[in-house]
Amino acid sequence: MSLRSLAAAAALLLSAATPAAAQGSLNMLCAPAADWCEAIAAAFQRETGIRVAMARKSSGEILAQIRAEAQNPRTDIWFGGSAETHITAAEGNLLQAYTSPNMAGLHDWARRVHAMAGERCVGISSGAIGIAYNRELMARRNLPIPRSWADLLNPAYRGEIQLPNPNSSGTAYTIIAGLIQLWDEDRAFDYLRRLHPNVNAYTRSGAAPMQAVSRGETAVAASFNMETTSMQQAGFPIEMIYPEEGTSYEVACLSIIRGARNLPQARRFVDWYLTPAAMDIGPTVNQWHVPAARGAKPDPRIPDLSSIRLVEYDFAAFGQAETRRRILARWDREIGSLPR
Repeated sequence: MSLRSLAAAAALLLSAATPAAAQGSLNMLCAPAADWCEAIAAAFQRETGIRVAMARKSSGEILAQIRAEAQNPRTDIWFGGSAETHITAAEGNLLQAYTSPNMAGLHDWARRVHAMAGERCVGISSGAIGIAYNRELMARRNLPIPRSWADLLNPAYRGEIQLPNPNSSGTAYTIIAGLIQLWDEDRAFDYLRRLHPNVNAYTRSGAAPMQAVSRGETAVAASFNMETTSMQQAGFPIEMIYPEEGTSYEVACLSIIRGARNLPQARRFVDWYLTPAAMDIGPTVNQWHVPAARGAKPDPRIPDLSSIRLVEYDFAAFGQAETRRRILARWDREIGSLPR
């Protein structure tokens, strides 16, 4: 065999051994639980040969990062986090418009968010806010089971409730925006002020209060139902109720960052994830979000949103950057600054 033939054969073997290098790379920021983020990244890399560099952060942290990188984007894909946060980013011209050919297989609520955001994000999952509590800790401390938002004002819960901070947590913003839409803004903030003495911490992550409830570090938290289901399936003594007055919900989204360095790979990721097979990955790693794909596998552990009293959530209004800034500033001024 000639030297030229040997070199060609070696090059062929090398390319076959390193499909990821041949297919390019993808940089992803991911808001849901780390196990889910890692499983999605691994599956996409395995199926496409595209290398995935993934970092897990809260929605507010992701929004802050892509704003900071706007002139020199280092991120290609933003996976998860509430529609309002993505719409805020879209309004700031931080996201790239894209309509996947797989949109037709999605539920109406996922496509509606895509339209609201000027085609700059698409709904991928949903879930509702509930009140989670540790049944063993509640019994040990002889605490009543809450049935409503109003119940959480009971002095018996002083120092027993944990909530996330809306400056970093999309979950917290969804809770506050839901209370505003349930009542009105002044009444919602009056409620949060009266609730403050019962709150022992405002955490950076939206999942942290529910995890603290699971471990018995705090008795009560407001959280998403799919995260509570994950803790239940892992064997923790955690239960959830939905407030009698009504509650908010999210549509989590997927977006491509404007100026993405790996745009073809980012579009391929969106196309890949908007399929039933990709959305079926969640339950394999104990994640129970309501999937956007109509053909995703049904499972009784996935919450049934039709049985919950939900507010008429205005994603477009609460995704406006000015609305978000005003609500966060008011929270800092009237709630975050209160003495502990």
